[in-house]
Amino acid sequence: MKILLTGGTGYIGSAVLDRLTAAGHEVTAVVRSDDSRAKVEPTGATGLVGDLFDSAWLREQLTTHDAAIHTAAGSDADDQALNTSVVEAAIAAFGGTTNPFVLTGGVWTYGSGADLAEDREPNPVPLTAWRVPLEHQLLDSGLRATVVQPAVVYGHGAGIPAMLVGQKSLPGTGDQHWTTVHVDDLADLYLAALEAPGGQAYLAASGDNPTVRELGDAIGADVTAQGDEATLDALGPFGEALLLDQQASGAKARADLGWSPSRPTLVELLREGYPADR
Repeated sequence: MKILLTGGTGYIGSAVLDRLTAAGHEVTAVVRSDDSRAKVEPTGATGLVGDLFDSAWLREQLTTHDAAIHTAAGSDADDQALNTSVVEAAIAAFGGTTNPFVLTGGVWTYGSGADLAEDREPNPVPLTAWRVPLEHQLLDSGLRATVVQPAVVYGHGAGIPAMLVGQKSLPGTGDQHWTTVHVDDLADLYLAALEAPGGQAYLAASGDNPTVRELGDAIGADVTAQGDEATLDALGPFGEALLLDQQASGAKARADLGWSPSRPTLVELLREGYPADR
């Protein structure tokens, strides 16, 4: 397929880009600069400098593609506007077709829970509350659309867990669980989502749900719990998300899409020093 990908230089998007090109797809990676274009083209993708906030421009680009995957993210201040622009462009360009569109969501829209699943009533933290109506708009549009909702993404020495390495304190009490997914397993799910019938959201969670204290122990550092109040004071709305106590299995993605996460767990990688090559 000829696929338009956003966010191809980002943490998630670069893993998806590698997976798409390895599978033989023709990929157009929308980037923000010539420097970014130079980063994506060695993978075999075609770099296209453009503005995702320009919904009309993006709509025109989408009409020449068979599918699209959106992994790009803006800052906290403009992420809603960016995603709204992309979703509106996809609905306009792919309406009345069977072209698949995959949107990136997130597990934080579900709030805390010991067995999170896609049929759970949303309970988002303020940082991600805007995602809920936008995802409903997309899934109810009649488009062949799928929302992939990543857990805390880890792997290759990057992502949110990297902020714990070398620190002297853990966010919150340390008793909260983080539901997790390796970035390469996540990329596999995006590829599988291109074959989905649409109209569904899928939690991208490996089923491994360590507590933050277990992550600190795996690092081996002499760390202490920061406490909820101190975490909120230091990190604000982002801190509130890190305090969520979440566990999920990703069972629906496994059953519907044949997804089979197999990479090492976050605890295993942290015990090894969180290497960049795994």
